[in-house]
Amino acid sequence: MALSKTHEALITKVCAVGGGELGITLDDAVCSYLIAVISADLGVLDKFLEFTRPVLPFFGKQPLVRLRAPGHDFRALFEKLIGLRQDADAYFYCLATLHKARLKYELILQSQPVPTIDQVGPRALLQYGSLSPSALGGFLIWRKWIYDIDNRAAQETGYVFEPIIAYAIGGVPASAKKSPVKRLGGGSGRQVDCIREADKRAYEFKLRVTIAASGQGRWQEELEFPEDCRASGYTPVLVVLDPTANPKLTQLRKAFEAQKGETYVGAEAWKHLEGKAGRTMATFLRKYVQETLDSLLREVPKALPDLTLTVRNEQLTVKVGTERLKIRRNPKRQLASLADEHPEDADDHSLNP
Repeated sequence: MALSKTHEALITKVCAVGGGELGITLDDAVCSYLIAVISADLGVLDKFLEFTRPVLPFFGKQPLVRLRAPGHDFRALFEKLIGLRQDADAYFYCLATLHKARLKYELILQSQPVPTIDQVGPRALLQYGSLSPSALGGFLIWRKWIYDIDNRAAQETGYVFEPIIAYAIGGVPASAKKSPVKRLGGGSGRQVDCIREADKRAYEFKLRVTIAASGQGRWQEELEFPEDCRASGYTPVLVVLDPTANPKLTQLRKAFEAQKGETYVGAEAWKHLEGKAGRTMATFLRKYVQETLDSLLREVPKALPDLTLTVRNEQLTVKVGTERLKIRRNPKRQLASLADEHPEDADDHSLNP
């Protein structure tokens, strides 16, 4: 079975180098590794005699650069996988998208510039005298650096978290510019986490809804989302992965239900997503989203562990409790600026050519 034009377009999109200073590309060896992981996930690894070595786990302590399977014809492997599971193309796309995001963030950790005192100096006025000028300056620089790194993590997660869930359930995310959901009164489009044209549903995905909601204006926008969906011809659907109850979640559910929308929380949310995803993509959601988040939520410490950060010989060492994470720094590749970068397909989420 030769690869279709759609499959070729998907491969091109996955392997294309990203934009900006930290563009990532996936070569044949990386893509072949992903095929090995997917075939193991789907229980068809025995059909791929080409893989003679154990498949390294996707989530593991080994450096990401080791996640490769060189010496294979990737397109032939992809064609075989599609022949065994026709819907494995979406699985490959989602896993490759996640892997590219992880590779890019690894580069961010290696190259995020250390702030200068010019950027943080005025903040010393709030704490001057509590430490010596030298110690206070060091604290301000460390604090800003960790903030910058975390901000980049939030940015990169936004590019990958909702989109892979959307793809998994047969939908696509919609940017405000291309969204079919319009704001009442203004007519401008509004960003939607997932649009499923097959059944005219517009999804809002949330890890959890907390009492500490964002500013009143933004919260009001969230409450207006289901009304905008209904007026635009879509059934609004709220999916909240963490079942922790609070008044804000109750208020949001009522807003969706008032527009004849659907709400799924906790176990019901995962059940709904798996039902829409189908057997193959339900496996992806379970292994790479649900189990990961459930583990994190289940094991989050009740008290903050000790944290130690050190930089020696161009290596950042993060010690959390008794565990260590070592990150080799590459100052020569430091980013020219902290300006937000957009992924190469920020406004084009279609899997089809």
